[in-house]
Amino acid sequence: MDPGILSRTGLSVCGRAVTVRCRPADNLMVHKALQIAEPGDVIVVATCGNTTSAVFGELMCHTAAAKKIGGIVVDGAIRDVDGIRRLGMPAFSRSVSPGACDKDGPGEINLPIACGDTVVMPGDLVIGDKDGVSVVPRDDAEAVLALVGELMARETARIAEIGRGVLYRAAIDESLRKKGVIE
Repeated sequence: MDPGILSRTGLSVCGRAVTVRCRPADNLMVHKALQIAEPGDVIVVATCGNTTSAVFGELMCHTAAAKKIGGIVVDGAIRDVDGIRRLGMPAFSRSVSPGACDKDGPGEINLPIACGDTVVMPGDLVIGDKDGVSVVPRDDAEAVLALVGELMARETARIAEIGRGVLYRAAIDESLRKKGVIE
């Protein structure tokens, strides 16, 4: 997701997406998402661009924590960050605002949404930490996991090289020579 979606509690998350689309300044469907989400699921909310009316706060977080929801990602506002952190809930949002919202609807659950300028489908894998949030399409999860494993192996090998004193990779200068930057 775009870097405007920030970790608010400093806690990491990994789980299946339950998607929610709310009209601006309304969180009725976020409440319903709390009812249908399974333990470990991540509720991912699009608020149609609203960043001044929090759709999730400490009171709702008590329900989410009791149900063992994996976390929440909001392309919009949340509030009561200290309370959410105390409850151990990973929470990501575009903004933090004390503003309240309605519970009138309409809204939608478990349909494709755009959150953080990224398409999120119900059941996609949502991974977030202090660096940001990523979404892996459900059908690509195994292939992405294999690629991540390969990347981690390469990075582990490179760290070992650095530990042995190989601080710079020859491939860097080779690439620069091919591009005519150095001789």
